[in-house]
Parts: sequence; C-alpha cells; structure tokens
Amino acid sequence: MQKIYIFTGKGGVGKSSIAAAHAIKSAEEGKRTLLMSTDMAHNLGDIFERKLGKEPENVLSNLDVYEIDPEYVMHNDFSFVMEYLGRLLSENVMSGAIKTETEKRKEDGTESIQSGLQELGMMPGMEELFSLLKVSDIYRSGKYDRVIVDCAPTGETLSLLKFPELLSWYMEKFFPIGKVGVRVLAPVAKAVFKVEMPNKNAMNDIERMYLKLAELEELLKDRGTTCIRIVTTPEKMVVEETKRNYMYLNLYNFNVDGIYINRILPREIGNEFFDKWLEIQREYIAQIKECFAAIPIYEIPWYDEELKGERAIRRIVESVLARTDVFESRAMIEREKFIQTQDGYMLEVYLPYVDKEDIDLYQSSTDLIIKIGNFKRNIPLPNILRKYTVSRAKFEGEKLHIHFTP
Repeated sequence: MQKIYIFTGKGGVGKSSIAAAHAIKSAEEGKRTLLMSTDMAHNLGDIFERKLGKEPENVLSNLDVYEIDPEYVMHNDFSFVMEYLGRLLSENVMSGAIKTETEKRKEDGTESIQSGLQELGMMPGMEELFSLLKVSDIYRSGKYDRVIVDCAPTGETLSLLKFPELLSWYMEKFFPIGKVGVRVLAPVAKAVFKVEMPNKNAMNDIERMYLKLAELEELLKDRGTTCIRIVTTPEKMVVEETKRNYMYLNLYNFNVDGIYINRILPREIGNEFFDKWLEIQREYIAQIKECFAAIPIYEIPWYDEELKGERAIRRIVESVLARTDVFESRAMIEREKFIQTQDGYMLEVYLPYVDKEDIDLYQSSTDLIIKIGNFKRNIPLPNILRKYTVSRAKFEGEKLHIHFTP
C-alpha cells in the first residue's frame, strides 16, 4: 500500500535531515521512495551534495529526490489558468510605474511585455497550493511506494495543509454559477469594466484544479495513507510551538503519529560548560513525553559532525531508525477535539480504561492538565480559550467532556 509521510516542525530543528534518513532507510528496504521538499528554501540538494533539477532525480537505488518549483508546476500543469491571470494582471492590476516601464522597454525594443505574474511575482498562497497538488499527482501516479515530504516551517505547513479545505469551500459555493456567469458576463466585463473573464480552457483548468483539491483533502486526512511527524528540539520555544502545532493539526483531524526529539546532547559529554544545557534538555524531554504520551517518540542525538552527505545521514538510520519499524502504519485515534457550544467551547478527550474517580484536571495559563493517578498530560489550549475557564466536566463512555465559558 502506498503511504505519504509528512515531516514538519519549527524552522531549523533538522526536519530535512530526519526526512532524508527515513528516505534512505525506505530505499534500503526495497521500497520505491520519493523524498520531496515543499519548502521554498530547499536544502535536499545540499544534504545529498548534488544539484537538483525541476523534476525528480535518482540519487540512490530505489530513491529519487525532488525539490518542487511551484512556478514550474503552475506553468506546466495549469497553463490556461496562468495565461488568464497573466493577462488579467498585466492589463488591469499592474501599477502605473510597472506598466509604464514595461511599455517603455517594448518601445525601445529591449524587451517584450512580460505577463503580470512575471512582473509582480507569484500570488500569495499559490506556492503552497501547487506544491500540494504536485504531492497528490505523484501519489496518484503509483510510481512510488512511499512519498516522504520535507515541509516548510510550522506556520507555512499548517497553511499548506488546510488550503484544500479552505479553497474547496469557496469553489463549492461559487463554481456552480461560475461557468454560466462567464458566458453571460464576458462581453459586458470586457466592454464596460475592461476586465477579461477567463475563457473556456481556463475554466476547465479551474474545474480540474477543484477536483484535484477534493481528492487531495481526502488523501491528506486518510489516516491509513498519510502520516504527519513533528520534529522538535528540547528547548522552551520549540517545545511550545510543537504543542501548538500538534493541537492545530489535531483540530483539522490530521494523523500525527510520531514525535522526533532532535539534537539531544550526550549525558557523558564530560564538560562543565554543558551541564546547564543537559539539565534544560532533561526538563523539556520529560515535558514532551508527558504531552505526547500516546504517540511514538524518537530521540535523536546531537552528532559530532555536520549532517551532510549520504554517509552522515546514515548515522541517523543506524543509531535511531534501525531499531524500530518507523514505517509501521499507525492510524492514531482522534484523541481530543474542540467543539463550539452555545455558551462557549467544549473539549472532548478520549480516555480509555480510566475510572472516573481517578481523573483530576486543572487549567494553567496555556495548558489544560489532566492527571490520572501518577500520570498527567498537558493539552495545549488554542489562543481563543486563553480567556476562558473550565466551568464543568463530565466523564461518560470513555470520553471526558470539559466545558469552557468566558
């Protein structure tokens, strides 16, 4: 069965190296593997010490590497949409300064008029959209057994993953009348408003893109197909962002099935300079294990060399990944979800095999702490609930319902 593994986390925590290590291990297991980057600041080529092109390139037996160029994807896979947007922007949206300069170059014979997109750059959100669509296309092609995705830092990844759901909502509301509207309004729009409506080919491209988005949303939320793994380091700011990252991914019902704690200092380092750092790391490693107790956690040491080149990346494979089946299918159950109610919000938490009398809970400034016997779990609260307090709680059917009011 084909699988997609998405690696995300705060910038600079080592996502690319850990994703590359998984790709090498997957290839060694004889699986046709693609390691791809959706981060605009690509560094897979740096890791494998080779220049990569605009299409997947083979670097090892069973392993291809691909750094997505969304602009290349846009112009090759959705050319009619881009042609329309280019004409629309160049004729109606460009500022006078840009348009004047473009016309001047044309008069001088030094350069032909460029499309509006080339003049103004890529529209916001388009990079994430087309990167995601390419992930879906590659999966649907069936060429690879495993697709391993090295994502951009947390914020961009969250935007990327929720993009299909957001855009699909607009398409469902407006697209049914879109084709009729184009046929009726095209002559009027061109003559009166000087705005060119999309032609038939562009509308077909938009429809095709909408269908791809619907497929993509289904694919990303299929817990048997797509796994999301969060990479973190044992530092306060990174741990706090990891907690928020998990909470938001859970809010959108994605399957987070792995936490990777990277750059752990060796305890036997034998240098007083690092004593305080060792203490700090121990504290945050314990906190991570408390917060993500039901999710597999992998601890990756801080190596004594820069992780570049195949040989260096293999150290992660041999010291951490070789000891377990990291590609095992783990469709994690929905552990908690926030629901809006008439008087506030309700948090529903799945707590199997628990007696009601053993449950205790209290709220800190940023977390809700649930304690069961000698074990406790911190659940990060969304920012909107920071001004809410727990008003009541009820445990029934292995689910704890916690109500928040202003």
